[in-house]
Amino acid sequence: MKSSNISSKHILVIHGPNLNLLGKREPEIYGKTTLNDINKKLHEMADAAKAKLDVLQSNSEGILIDRIQLAMQDGTDFIIINPAGLTHTSITLRDAIAATGLPFIEIHLSNIYAREPYRQKSFFSDLAIGVISGLGAKGYELALQYALTKQ
Repeated sequence: MKSSNISSKHILVIHGPNLNLLGKREPEIYGKTTLNDINKKLHEMADAAKAKLDVLQSNSEGILIDRIQLAMQDGTDFIIINPAGLTHTSITLRDAIAATGLPFIEIHLSNIYAREPYRQKSFFSDLAIGVISGLGAKGYELALQYALTKQ
């Protein structure tokens, strides 16, 4: 059994398709913060807490699924995921994260509930322990802060 000491935490952050374009793609919706900026801040937070942080961004659904499945074997304690456009379309990504049995927080930079009707349905929200939507890059920080302190 893992200790509740935050230094033993192993957290996986998954960034879905097109998030590599943050800062360039529709900054009026997604903001001007780049994915590198987000990842740098998350690594600083994890380092300060002596936690292990793995980060993956991919435009390929299969790569995301493979990494999530690996989380069942590599000691991952918690997942933070922004499924991006796969939020509304991917049953297979949902199935992968459900299979892990790991707690996770679903992140969205924009408020998906204030956008187009097709973006308002998430295949992940009912499984997530929490959803952070519409707070921009700050949502990742809040999710990591929670993951670092969750027993």
